[in-house]
Amino acid sequence: MKLKRQRRFEAEVQTASLNDIMFFLLLFFLIVATLGSPNVIKLLLPKADTATHEVSKQPITLSITEDKAYFIDRRNVPFPQLEQELMTATAGMEEPTVILRAAQSLTIQDLVDIMSMGARLRIRMVLATELD
Repeated sequence: MKLKRQRRFEAEVQTASLNDIMFFLLLFFLIVATLGSPNVIKLLLPKADTATHEVSKQPITLSITEDKAYFIDRRNVPFPQLEQELMTATAGMEEPTVILRAAQSLTIQDLVDIMSMGARLRIRMVLATELD
C-alpha cells in the first residue's frame, strides 16, 4: 500500500525586500522635504487685498558708511538727530519700514544701536545685504 503524503500548497508573501523598499521610500521623502523648504530668511511681506493693489509708500533707506556717517534717503544726518529725523520721516505711515544699508566694516554694536532706535520708534528694520 502506497501512502501518499499530502502536501498542501500554502501561499507565502516574500517580504525580504520590503525593508529595502521602505528604506528607499523614506530616504526619498526626507530628501524631497528638505529640498522643498531649505533654510531661508523669512521676511514679513506686505499683504494686498487684490492682485492689482499698488503700494503707494516707499520704504525709507538708512545708509551708514564706514566712517559712521548716517544718510536718510541720501540726506546726511548727524547721529544725535538721527532718532528725531527717523520719527519725522516715518510720520503718517501705517507700517513704517526702513531699509538699513550698513558698511561691512561696522561693528555689531553699531547695528544694534540703530535697530534698538527703530524698536523704540516701532519701525520695521530690514538689513540689506549683497549676494555673491
